[in-house]
Amino acid sequence: MQVVEKSSEGLSRVLQVTVPRADLNQRLDAKIKEIGPQLRLKGFRPGKVPPAHVRKVFGRELMGEILQETFNSSTQQALDQANIRPAAPADVTPTSDLDKVVKGEADLSYEMAVEIMPDFEPVDASTLALSRPVYEASDDEVAEALGELLNQSKSYEAKSGKNAKAESGDMVVMDFVGRMDGKEFDGGAANDAQLVIGSGQFIPGFEDQLIGTKAGDSLTVKVNFPDDYPVANLAGAPAEFTVDVKEVKAPAEAKADDAFAERMGMESLDALKGVLKTQLDQQYLNQSRFRLKRHLLDALDGAHSFDLPAKMVDQEFDAIWKTVEEDRKSGQLPPEDEGKSDEELRAEYRAIAERRVRLGLVLAEIGRRAGVTVTDQELSNAVMAEARQYPGQEKQVFDFYRKNPNAAAQLRAPIFEEKVCDWLFENAKVTDEKVSKEDLFDNDADDAPKAKPAKKAASKKTDKSEDKAEAAPAADEKPAKKAKEAKAEPEAKADAPARKSAKDSGAKKAKKD
Repeated sequence: MQVVEKSSEGLSRVLQVTVPRADLNQRLDAKIKEIGPQLRLKGFRPGKVPPAHVRKVFGRELMGEILQETFNSSTQQALDQANIRPAAPADVTPTSDLDKVVKGEADLSYEMAVEIMPDFEPVDASTLALSRPVYEASDDEVAEALGELLNQSKSYEAKSGKNAKAESGDMVVMDFVGRMDGKEFDGGAANDAQLVIGSGQFIPGFEDQLIGTKAGDSLTVKVNFPDDYPVANLAGAPAEFTVDVKEVKAPAEAKADDAFAERMGMESLDALKGVLKTQLDQQYLNQSRFRLKRHLLDALDGAHSFDLPAKMVDQEFDAIWKTVEEDRKSGQLPPEDEGKSDEELRAEYRAIAERRVRLGLVLAEIGRRAGVTVTDQELSNAVMAEARQYPGQEKQVFDFYRKNPNAAAQLRAPIFEEKVCDWLFENAKVTDEKVSKEDLFDNDADDAPKAKPAKKAASKKTDKSEDKAEAAPAADEKPAKKAKEAKAEPEAKADAPARKSAKDSGAKKAKKD
């Protein structure tokens, strides 16, 4: 294999790689020899198909496999031969006629455009002094959580007598059939449907019209579907529902006692309270880690200054800017961004992109020197977690990540980042600071090490990020090109009049950074 450096500018390198056709043909001969004894073709004895015939029938397919294997192996060999440590996987562009290469008539040639790892000395972890805000759940909070659990687990009993009419908070058991222009539509009917008035479970206006009804009543409920309803033919359309009320139930008073705890699967009320406290404390530990990680990233960002790979910054900025434009179109720009010019926003978000890339490279280098790795089991667990989000499509998800190394790398990157942060926490000077619950969740609190003045504009926006990775994946943790989505979102089902639009029922999309 021949490797020639075609260009070198800053941190960018372009390599010309050539794999002689003789090497490819030699690999093809070896593969034919390997599969020959297993072949069974009509007109030949099992395992006795002549190599020339195997080449004629399967040569093109086998050579295609060889080329893919060669691309995967030779790129790393070329980097090693050129003594290059990439900051991210290279972009590979074939320069030879692949059809001729497959036929064994030409050498395999391709260009590798790669950005190299900047040369810098990462900060000594032992010199980092970090503050970790901590808070422990109080008895009052456990009591409040228990009250919420009681409310969620409330039972309902049939109403009778003068108060049998449905009120807000009561449950109505009913059959209904929905029609548009006099015609029933898919998903618009149900039997024995249970609806708590005031829960907001059904589309606006439906529940209010049930107030005052009683068992045996029949009525027509007229509503308009929301304009953003996820089913296109129903969005914004008027509809009528014929409703037969079968039963009206009032909430029964629930008591926090051992009997209630047993219904929740606990041995006693004290055991239930213990579980609730553990859950609350875990929530506070997660927030504490988030704040500690932010302090760490701010400290790392302020301790390093070096040239950044331009292409990585551009790719990170483009991804961020795409989200900014989507937020602007949907009217969801953060208040601090409203009224700013594109030039101002681009400058601020490019600073964020630079921060992310810088942190990604720093964490990658620290992780490399510390010997941090992501195990196959950890990656497998991440794929399984992803697959569980798509019941019935698990096999497709597994196949997607198995066949797409870049997509798998996107799952590996945050695992790697968290493990590097864990290593840094273990080796830095971390001081616990008891704070109030309000202070723990005050993500704007001015108590973290400051970024360098040059990146002041970026720090405000990164401080508003949610509990997720702030650093852009770097080194071999980041794919060269973003993989396509593994799966399309499932189509929305009518299920009317139930469930409000996705926009209404779900949390608004969080700002990326």
